[in-house]
Formats: sequence, C-alpha cells, structure tokens
Amino acid sequence: MSFEVLLVQAVVNGLVLGMLYMLMAIGFTMAFGIMRVVNFAHGEFYMIGAFVAFFLVTLWDVPYVLAIAGAGLATAVLGAAVERTVFKPFYGDELNGMIVALGLSVILQNLALIAWGPAPRSFASPFGGVLNVGPLVFPNERLFALGAAVLLVLGFWLLMARTQVGRAMRALAQDKEVALMQGIRANRVYPLAFAMAVGLAAVAGALMAPVFSVSPFAGHTPMLKAFVVVILGGLGSIPGAVVGGLMLGLIESLAGTLLSAMMADILQLALVIGLLLFRPWGLLGQREREG
Repeated sequence: MSFEVLLVQAVVNGLVLGMLYMLMAIGFTMAFGIMRVVNFAHGEFYMIGAFVAFFLVTLWDVPYVLAIAGAGLATAVLGAAVERTVFKPFYGDELNGMIVALGLSVILQNLALIAWGPAPRSFASPFGGVLNVGPLVFPNERLFALGAAVLLVLGFWLLMARTQVGRAMRALAQDKEVALMQGIRANRVYPLAFAMAVGLAAVAGALMAPVFSVSPFAGHTPMLKAFVVVILGGLGSIPGAVVGGLMLGLIESLAGTLLSAMMADILQLALVIGLLLFRPWGLLGQREREG
C-alpha cells in the first residue's frame, strides 16, 4: 500500500473518530454551557445508547437505523429524569455537582455490570462490506457512521440557530439572569437541554456499537476523549467542540497510522498541555474577565 493511499484512509478514519468525539463533546459542553453541570457520567449514557441499540437489533429485530433513533430517544427520556432528580438540587454548586456526576457514573456502570455482565458483545451492521475507490478501501459501516454524524451535527446546529427552543438555550448559556428576565423558563429548558446532550452521546454509542464492542465499560474512552476535546475547543463552546473533535480524531488516526498508538496518545496530551499553558480558555472558548 502506497503512502498516499495510507494517508487518505487514515484521514477518513480520523474523520469518523472525530465525528464520534464531536457528538460526545457537544453534549458534554452543552450541559456545562447551559446548566453549568460537568457531567462525568456522560460516557455511561454513551454506553446505555450502545446497549439499547444492541438489544433492539438482536432481541427484537428492529432495523438498525430505527434502533439508533430508539437509543437516542430512550436515553434522552432517561436523561430528562436524571436531570430533574439528580442534578437539579446542585445547580449553582459546581463542585458538589461534579461529585454527584462521578457517583452517578459509578452507579450506572455497576448497574450495567449486574444486569448484562462484563463480557463484550457485538452485532453486525447492515451496512457491511467495503467501498472500493481505486486502491482505497473504506468500511461501509464507518462511512455510514460518518454520514449520520454529519447529519446530526447539521440538525443540531439548525435547532440551536433557527428555533425558539435553541435561542432559549443559547440565551441561558450567555446570561441566565437576563434570560430569566425575558421570560425564559429555565425549569423547562434545562431538562430538554440535558436530554438532548445525553441523547447525542447515546446516538454516538449506537453508531459505533457495530464498529466496536458493547460493554459496561464502553463509554470510558469516549468520555475521556470528549473531555480532551472540550479542553481543546473551550469549555462551554459548541463550535469549539466541533473543531476540537475533528482535530483530535485526525491526530489520533494519522499519528496512530504513521507512528504508533502510543505516540498518538502522547501527541494528544502534549497538545492539551501546550494549550492549557498558552491559551487555557481553549481554541474557541471565551476568556473570563478578571475582576
């Protein structure tokens, strides 16, 4: 395989990973930007989405595309319930909110272990096979995941930019006090925002379930990557999550292909450290005013 072919395939794989990290990071940074919740249980909602898709496909023969939608919807409903019962009492108390999120992460992971066991599971994607473009070979399931993620991000952007609900969310993120004075009801917007955030994570899990295995620990790595993406892009910045996700995915794929997986991790963490040293508010985040 020539270097050019290897490079193109690494770029495509990097875009797939980047879109996965982007979906995770958008939800993570959305919860923080709107509600000031650092949701360290975000990876567990990814895991739940993967399991829901797995059971819908393997036990009830639901078409895979509908299973993805079902995973996102079911997890979003769970997320709205979690927001009302777990996170609502800790709004304005970020430290204790983080501790609660860590506890929720452990609880959800161990409940999944009790219910489904530790063994990884897998199922075949209906988009099997490969696409041959000259000397290039692209797995169809990864191309489907890439296309679906692009459509989701575009749909999310349209919702935030063109709908009343999206404008309400952006207003709360920019200045909660002014938004409340304008009549925006935070107690209605917050559950919806959190449901959307964890729903995106669940869809990411459902999209990647046929590519990777499904297990109670499936959300650990995507959560860590999403946290890195949020640091790169800027905590609370959705455009930053988009840029950071694509950047991290491409670095991971290119460095892993051309160098080694160990070097890919080193480069990613070196980038984060360098950014924290010289631009701690992230690539597209807003610098906090002093005083």
